[in-house]
Order: sequence, then C-alpha cells, then structure tokens
Amino acid sequence: MSAAAPRRALVTGASGFVGAALVRRLLADGWEVHVLLRESSSADGLPAAGPQLQLHRHDGSTLQLIDIMRAAAPQVVFHLASLFLAAHQPQDIERLINANLLFSTQLVEAMAACGVRKLVNTGTSWEHYQDQAYNPVCLYAATKAAFTALLRYYVEVHGLRVVTLKLFDTYGAGDTRPKVLNLLKRLANEGSALAMSPGEQLVDLVYIEDVLDAFLLACQQLDTQPQAMEEYGVSSGQPLPLKDIAALYAQVSGKPLNIAWGGRPYREREVMVPWHSYRSVPGWQPRVGLAQGLALFHAA
Repeated sequence: MSAAAPRRALVTGASGFVGAALVRRLLADGWEVHVLLRESSSADGLPAAGPQLQLHRHDGSTLQLIDIMRAAAPQVVFHLASLFLAAHQPQDIERLINANLLFSTQLVEAMAACGVRKLVNTGTSWEHYQDQAYNPVCLYAATKAAFTALLRYYVEVHGLRVVTLKLFDTYGAGDTRPKVLNLLKRLANEGSALAMSPGEQLVDLVYIEDVLDAFLLACQQLDTQPQAMEEYGVSSGQPLPLKDIAALYAQVSGKPLNIAWGGRPYREREVMVPWHSYRSVPGWQPRVGLAQGLALFHAA
C-alpha cells in the first residue's frame, strides 16, 4: 500500500479497549476508518463520527454485513471483536460461538463476496498452554483457534491474505477492564486488602501503544509476506512473576499494596509460564518499558 494511496480500514471490536485505541491511531495517521458495531454496542469510547470515521451497525445477518462491507470498501480489515471469558459456564456456549466463530465467519464471507483480501486477525497466546503448538487454556482460546482453521478455507478458495496477532496481556492509560492491573490500582488508591494467588505465575504485559505498532506493521506485512497466512506473538519478551509486578506497581504509585499472597488458589489451568515459542512481527519490538507503562497507567 503506497503512502499516497487513500487508506481505508474496517475495524471490528472498536467498543473494546484495544479496538478503540486502534481506531484513534488510524485516524491520527490519516486513515478513513469504518467501524463495525453490534446494535447493542456502545460507541462512547470513540471520536465523533464524520467523513473520516463512519459507524456501521450490524443486525447479525450475513447479507447485511456484505452490504456494509461493500459500502465501506476497505483495503484492510482489522478484526478485534471477540467475547473473552477466562472460564465459561454452560449458558455461555451460544455467546462464545456467536461472537468468536459465527460473526467472524460472517465477516470473512463478506470480505470474500466484496473482493476485500487483506485481514489482520486477533488471536491469543492462550491457544498455547504449556508452550504447546495447540493446547487451549480455555474454551475462549479454543474458539479463537477454531476460527483460524476456518480462515484457511477463505485463504485457499477466495485468496485472502491474513496475519493473526496473538496477544498476551495488554494494558495502558484509560484501560478500565476488570483485569489484574485495575485490581492493583484500586488497592493503591483505596488502601483496601485483597487475597490473591501465590503470585508466582509469569505475566507478560505489553503497553497499548506497542500493541498498536504491531497491528500497523502486520498490515504492512500483508503486502510482502511470502505465505498467505502468518501468525505472530505480541509479547514484551520479559514476563515477570505477578508478585514482582505488584511490587513494581507499589513503587511506581508510591502506595503500599495490601495483598494476602496465597489467600486464594491458582485458577484451574493457570498459565504459569506464557507461550514463548512465538515469532514477532518483523521489525517490531516493544518500546515502552514496564515501569514507564505502569506509571502512565496509574496516572490516567
């Protein structure tokens, strides 16, 4: 894609933390961005719609999604929409399949129907429990891998070119997701106490701006990669025990954290050592160190 060419992207998952940040980055870089949202999804975290940012509401049907794809006519699709559940209940099955398999397949069907060939897909390091080639930590991870298997059909038959970025733990300023860093932030600000696992599990935290760099480099990679399908891990390369991250957060925030380590057991299939036999996006490396990133996160 030449710098002079008009750049137009369609983004799914823009109501989430990473997706909204990607939309803002693309807009700042001069892209025309089309955002695909469910009818029930909030657009509160996005800039106001206008000529450079257009919102499309999906009614759940494949045919309407084809109409949206044809109207948006993107050069590349960034697919970040998913339902994340660390552990599922029986009543979650339909939601997981609908979000992570049905909608994702509708999306690439619409791409194939409209001649859109370039996809940056989002997977998870949790597809690789105990560093295995495929061993899903949970059903969520299994659905992400299942979609990758479905993608092969669209690559072989319809000529799609795909980069899948398998994310580790992402974080950044303005992140309000109920993840461990927001627990630490609450402890620091409120002085409350919390029982946690023994804290020896390694956690791989990647700052949001570095994650966005990986997405944009993956987009460029679509033009040059020899294989039609590639996958990369987006890792800091320096996972740390949760205990050490909490200690660094206390140091950065200047506030003690009242944590009862070992006050609760590890989660079933806890990832003690993250996937490490990944390849990184060519030319990508994280630029924001953990201490700097935690300071930015805490100050927001």
